[in-house]
Amino acid sequence: MSRQATLLFICLIIASIVIQVSLLPVFIRPPFKPDLLLIIMVYISLRGSFGAGATMATLLGMISDVFSGLYLGLNAATFLISFLVIRSVSDRLYADNAILFVLTVAGVTLAVFTLNLLLLIMFTTSPGIAYSMLSDIFPHLLVNAFVASIVSTFPVFDCQLEAS
Repeated sequence: MSRQATLLFICLIIASIVIQVSLLPVFIRPPFKPDLLLIIMVYISLRGSFGAGATMATLLGMISDVFSGLYLGLNAATFLISFLVIRSVSDRLYADNAILFVLTVAGVTLAVFTLNLLLLIMFTTSPGIAYSMLSDIFPHLLVNAFVASIVSTFPVFDCQLEAS
């Protein structure tokens, strides 16, 4: 990836962090707030190289953990596991397809939710954690899929991040 593309990608990540952390919580209720870092991670999984993508998936998960207020490393682990699964399957698929991107974002949203729920049930004693998480999954899934469909219409969506 060229320096200009790397700088543009870093600016995109910083802008999505600012939007997700400071702007969206003011105007949108939590179950309807898209997870922009997860959508970026799925894009990296489908388009980027393995070495840089695994590092970016872990880093995006850690950033998500820092700003979410949950346990540090919870989203980092689930983002990395999701990246490894997507990356192992993406070589067999046509990764430039917009429908595949939207379906992958929806599947990863469910997978991250399930992994986070399992890890939280295993490592916490909070009795109402499952109910509070289960009530928010359907709107969160729909919003993430909708934002992914919007992202797939951008002209930049068709270009590769790096040569794999």
